[in-house]
Amino acid sequence: MKKQLSFYLPVVDEKDTRKKVEKELYEYRQFLLTLPSDFLPAITASYSLLPPVNNNQFHSSTEDAAIERAEFERARNKFMSVIHTAVNSLKQDERFVIIKCFMEHHLGYDPDIWTELGIGKTKYYQLKGEAMLRLAFALRVEVYKKKKEVRSA
Repeated sequence: MKKQLSFYLPVVDEKDTRKKVEKELYEYRQFLLTLPSDFLPAITASYSLLPPVNNNQFHSSTEDAAIERAEFERARNKFMSVIHTAVNSLKQDERFVIIKCFMEHHLGYDPDIWTELGIGKTKYYQLKGEAMLRLAFALRVEVYKKKKEVRSA
């Protein structure tokens, strides 16, 4: 008797996927609105009883702050670019919903957005759900349901 070949097709866990996308968009808003103040150089004088060590390594808090800020800006710009590319890959209506809901300075309310789009509540939530799912795939943050063990008889 020949054994039948089978394969497992993964199923997306929509609830967890939506949470991950919202987390990414929340991080986007944080990057957009804030720049940590701990990257600023120290401006208070410091005194030490130890004599200075003369070597070829230059070290100052201003240089450290500049390096940290540059690294933060590089990471921030890379993250923002990934988000922008993913959002721009969406369909026009989906992009409109995501931008209005999550990416503008003043976040939109769902009733205002579906009124502005000229669609009904049900159609709006379907569109928003599809947009979140597409965005999850574009950002590569989708979550799959666990495979259930199947026993052969």
